[in-house]
Amino acid sequence: MKPLLQKTCDIAVDFLESLPGREVGRPVDYSTLLATMGGNLPQNGEDPLHVIEHLAKTTASALVASPGPRYFGFVIGGSVPAALAVDWLTSTWDQNAVLFVSSPAAAAAEEISRRWVLNLLGLPVEMTAGFTTGATMANFTALAAARHAMLKQVNWDVEEHGLFNAPEIAVITSAESHVTIFASLQMLGLGRSRIIKIATDGQGRMRPDALRHALADLRGPLIVCAQAGNVNTGAFDPVDEIAPIVRDHGGWLHVDGAFGAWAAVSPRYCHLTRGMELADSITLDSHKWLNVPYDSGLVLVRNAEAHHQAMTLNAPYYVVSNDVARDNTDWVPESSRRARGFTVYAALRSLGRSGVTSMVERCCQFAQRMADRLSQHPRVQILNEVVLNQVLVRFQPPSGTSSDAFTADVIRRVQEDGTCWAGGTTWHEMRALRIAVSNWSTTEADIDSSADAILRCAFGQC
Repeated sequence: MKPLLQKTCDIAVDFLESLPGREVGRPVDYSTLLATMGGNLPQNGEDPLHVIEHLAKTTASALVASPGPRYFGFVIGGSVPAALAVDWLTSTWDQNAVLFVSSPAAAAAEEISRRWVLNLLGLPVEMTAGFTTGATMANFTALAAARHAMLKQVNWDVEEHGLFNAPEIAVITSAESHVTIFASLQMLGLGRSRIIKIATDGQGRMRPDALRHALADLRGPLIVCAQAGNVNTGAFDPVDEIAPIVRDHGGWLHVDGAFGAWAAVSPRYCHLTRGMELADSITLDSHKWLNVPYDSGLVLVRNAEAHHQAMTLNAPYYVVSNDVARDNTDWVPESSRRARGFTVYAALRSLGRSGVTSMVERCCQFAQRMADRLSQHPRVQILNEVVLNQVLVRFQPPSGTSSDAFTADVIRRVQEDGTCWAGGTTWHEMRALRIAVSNWSTTEADIDSSADAILRCAFGQC
């Protein structure tokens, strides 16, 4: 075991040390990758050391440098050193985080992290927390709690009786809600086509006047989904205006704050999250701006009973803590699962409040720097107000080509160039390069070299 793990550590360190100068992504031939990595399943098992070396060798050109400083796609962060190291230990310890009795350490890590996150973001101390696979299941959990609470108001036990003949729940989202909201509603049996979508302003923020108009004739159970951080523009719904409207109608307000909610820690950007403390539930993704490894979604719920009833399960062989300590399974959709709280604990302890603040503010400043650098070119258009860490970029062709087609081609060339990686999107019927600055290790030099590469790919020789 020891030589195997030492070799694995060497391979991991070599990869990490390559990130500052590594090409972020290049085209990969999938058929070749399958052939070199795979082939027929061996009749007899191979030496573990050979397996590790073979995997490292055959995947070397197919690994995307997404943990590195010039990856700007999909609002993906990296992993701060302490969280990465503790993630290795999490696999080594191999704790089942389902119950207190199966891992007291995992239960304590999640409880401590819950308290620290609430304190960090200025949220009510009574909010419960579930540590999920990611933001999708965090949204699912929050909306399951909302479904329970809203149907309980009309004396319907949804966990017992399901949705057959249940009173109808009105579900309202932003016209620009993230796709995971709709996926969660779909899985919860609340559907997609029957949702009421509220109009947004020019930056993708839900309009309170449109919400008020939509609610004028609605009665009965109500769930409203707002967002802290539009996935394209970074804009925030005005939750401080939305919350009283929802409360007046007796509804449940959920805020999808997967990346944007972390802005609450910053004195410079916390005004964007004003009113978030009034939400009934909030989703966060620790991989995005806390920069911990994947499998780190967070759901926070004000109504502990609704959260617990929507999620909890039991079996004759379970040994539950009877409220003496935390049973993690009470707050998430899974039972047997990874001990997710360790990495969040490590990131928060290693960074402290000032470190999280610095990371958020630095990423936002770098996003503005990227926008400033690119907008100096007369044929570059920044489509959004850069209020956070998101930049939408559109490129004007010299002549004879549509801006959409030209922008799409620039996106392709940027991704093939390898200096940096950013994705494409269509926003308000316009094709755009979407840049999200979310990594703790990004520097000014990374921004400048990436901006130069983007302009070169757009207007020079890429």
